[in-house]
Order: sequence, then C-alpha cells, then structure tokens
Amino acid sequence: MNSLDKGKAEEGRPETIKAVPVRHPGRWAGAVVIALLAAMLLSALFTNPAFKWDIVGQYLFHDSIVHGMVVTLELTVLAMLMGVVGGIVLAVMRLSPNPLLSGTAWMYIWVFRGTPVLVQLVFWNFLGLIWAKLSIGVPWGPEFWSANTNVLIPTFVAALLGLGLNEAAYMAEIVRGGIQSVDEGQTEAAHALGMSRFQTMRRIILPQAMRVIIPPTGNETISMLKTTSLVSVISLEEIFRAGQVIYSRNYQNIPLLIVVSLWYLFFTSLLTIGQYYIERYYARGSNRTLPPTPLQRLRGLFAGKPAPKTGVDVVPGLEGGGHV
Repeated sequence: MNSLDKGKAEEGRPETIKAVPVRHPGRWAGAVVIALLAAMLLSALFTNPAFKWDIVGQYLFHDSIVHGMVVTLELTVLAMLMGVVGGIVLAVMRLSPNPLLSGTAWMYIWVFRGTPVLVQLVFWNFLGLIWAKLSIGVPWGPEFWSANTNVLIPTFVAALLGLGLNEAAYMAEIVRGGIQSVDEGQTEAAHALGMSRFQTMRRIILPQAMRVIIPPTGNETISMLKTTSLVSVISLEEIFRAGQVIYSRNYQNIPLLIVVSLWYLFFTSLLTIGQYYIERYYARGSNRTLPPTPLQRLRGLFAGKPAPKTGVDVVPGLEGGGHV
C-alpha cells in the first residue's frame, strides 16, 4: 500500500475515543461529612472526663463482670438450644395434617409470641405462688413424685425457661418458613422412593431449608445474647446485673455501663462472624460463586482491586445446580 492509500485509510478511520472517568462529587462530600462526624465522636469519647476510661479499664476484667458474662453466655447457649429444638418440633407439628398437633402448636406460638418475654420471666420466677409443689401422678389420684416448686425451679432455671420457651415460638415460625420454601416436588419424590415423612423431613427438606433458616437464626442468637439482660429483673446476676451491683456501690454508672457494653459488642462481633461463615457454607448449594470473605476483601482493598469471588465446583452431570 502506497502513502496515498494509507492517507485515505487514515482519513476514513474514526477518531480514538478519549474515556473520561465519571466524577462523583456526592461521594466525596459524603465521605468528608462522615470523617468530620467520626472525628467529633472520637474527640468526645476521649476528651470528655465523664467517661472515665481509667475506671473502665479497672473493671473490664473484674471478677463479678467476668462471672456475669459467663452466666450470660450460658443462658444464651442453653436458651437457643431449647429454642431451636422446640422450634423444629413446633414447626413440624404446625405443618402436620393432624388437627390436634397443628392446633396445639398454633396455640403455643400464639401465647408465647403474644406476651412480652419480660412478663414471662417474672411469671416463671413466681410459679411457686401458683403451685407450691410440682408432682407426677394420676389426676385426682395418688402421686408418684413431687418436689417443691421453688427448689425445682431456681432463679437460673426460671430465666432459662422464660427465654428458651419464648424463643421456641419464634424459631417455630422461622423453621416453618424455611420448610415451606422447599419445593413440594422434593417431598413427592421422596415419598415416591418409599421414604417416610420423618425421613423426608430429616434427609431431604431440612438440609435444603437451612439456607433460609440460618440467617434469621443467627439474628435470633445475637438478639438472645442481649435479651439475657432482662433476667436482671428476677435478680439473676448476669453481666448487666453485675454492672448494676458495682455502680450501686461506687456510683460510677457511666464507666460500668461502658464495660458491660464493650463485652456485649465483643461477643456480638464473634457471633456475627460465625453467622457469616455459616451462611456462606450453606450458600454453596445455590450460588455458583461465593461472596469474598472479610480477609479477601481486606486483601483486595490493599491491593487496589476488588476481591475475587470464590468459585463453587460443579459436579459433572449436575450442571443444573448440584455443587460440591
């Protein structure tokens, strides 16, 4: 091609596009406002003498505070176990074709969701005023076993019953929603293979419903950790009650409330991280790519590029959704 032909070709070629990045002044303005507010908050936290951070450090690992936190964690774990197991049973009863089972489950959920948990805690604590003793035997007949109600249900057990039985009502609705999210064809296919209702629920329905059940269950667990503070009304010394007892003696209300809040924030953060990884685990059955972990996001932030999504291997022959 001679120079004349090259010149004609260059004249007919379109000009190179100059890409100009889109400007986002609103984002920068919002970032500046947030930075100013954060600086003001930090200044208030560390310059206001009312916070008394030296006293916060003094009582952060106080024996009473640590013991109260142990009681709080015990209540949280045991109440959630009671709530999850009871919720599964109630959800299965609610979905049962037997009207007696479904009606009983509906009545339980109606009562325990319809009354405040604080009222239920006080009620269980005063159960001895209704029945001085609890017994097992024939109605209007001989008793095989009996025990004093206040001895059988001390303060810790009353708190556990109030929290756990109330939680079971909420978990029942969460589990019921998860079960109903699974396609009915799964149940029909399992029954066609000769599986019983119990086997179908345990092996087919519940494993698939977990993806829907886990997120609200994690939220309920975090909420339960904080709801345990209500048991202070029945004089059970969990962490909030322990803080109250200390500041009732030394009148350092704000520092002790900060100590209690820091412990709540610490364990809430741990539960949030655990919930994230459990949700990510059960998302493998529905997503081809998993969201990046916080560590991957942090690495991507320092590397100056978005964090890569983790791929989910697909089993050959199950391209429609079977993952490993």
